[in-house]
Amino acid sequence: MKHVFVLSILVAMVMSIAMVPAMAQDDPGVVNVYSSRHYGDLEAPFIAFTEATGIEVRVSAGSPRDLLSRLRADIDRGDRSVADVFLAIDAGVLSLAASEGLLQAIDSDALNESVAEGFRDPDGYWYGLSIRTRTLVYNLENVTEEELAAVNTYADLADPMWEGRVCMRPASHIYTVSLFSSILQDLGEEDATAVAEGISNNTVRYINSDTSQIRAVAAGECDVTFVNHYYMGRLANGSEEDVAVFDSVGIKWMNQEENGVFFNVNGAGVVKNSANLDNAIAFIEYLAATENQCGELECFPGSNYEFPTNPAAEANETIADFGEFEYDLAYGLSQYGEFQEATVEMLESVGFGFAEN
Repeated sequence: MKHVFVLSILVAMVMSIAMVPAMAQDDPGVVNVYSSRHYGDLEAPFIAFTEATGIEVRVSAGSPRDLLSRLRADIDRGDRSVADVFLAIDAGVLSLAASEGLLQAIDSDALNESVAEGFRDPDGYWYGLSIRTRTLVYNLENVTEEELAAVNTYADLADPMWEGRVCMRPASHIYTVSLFSSILQDLGEEDATAVAEGISNNTVRYINSDTSQIRAVAAGECDVTFVNHYYMGRLANGSEEDVAVFDSVGIKWMNQEENGVFFNVNGAGVVKNSANLDNAIAFIEYLAATENQCGELECFPGSNYEFPTNPAAEANETIADFGEFEYDLAYGLSQYGEFQEATVEMLESVGFGFAEN
């Protein structure tokens, strides 16, 4: 009987050990995200993903360049990166990560169907999940109809008529670098440098906040500026003071007679040595799906008044009311990274501000 008892214990132990992997498989696990979005670590779309899948989203936040440096350091060590997904607010940074071998290409029919071709990497290294345009905001009282009609391209703010009337984001910020990279790509070094110098000469203030730029325009501290459109969406749905600011300025889509308005994306790619590959892919596929590209606040584009990259999805009503426009698809998103270094050098050469004043 003693031997039978011992044998029963051994069998029970073996069965218990054998059950451990099966139990672990029932745990959906986690997805670790390096994110340069600054709208709270656990955004509503991330929470919705966890509720739908059971997969926990863990976010490490930082600026695009800081997170790119962290990703480089992770992979240079030869260990697994902390991150499974690299989520950046700039296609240039995403393209640099891809070109440096920090991301892995994924073959996903769902993503290729969900994300329009102009808003993703052609080789599948990253996919855009929402679109932000950078365009003109102007003071409704101080800018005449004739002056507004004369501003059709980004280069037009280099005209001396705008001297002392322009506010800009400093060249230390990725928004400025990306915008001027499009001017460099479009006009070439000589003409783009002249434009950068002209805009710099006309700039009365450098303000490191798009919202503060809009407020400065509304207050008459400057008459025109370039901002990401979604800041206007926030103000339109903000406090009474915010709405008053929104009502005192106008928005105009740039380059509509040329290539189209400059835009950038919030995009995501799977890290080269992701420890949770399936969860990483599922996370990006979820955010790109039509039902999760809606204009409501629980959807990825709608949560920040951005436009969807999924052509089947509808934009948030507030930004849809800003009017129809064309995107600049001639300057491919995958090219953004190629021009960043040269753009910074160009801005430095003309004395463009790199800090607030």
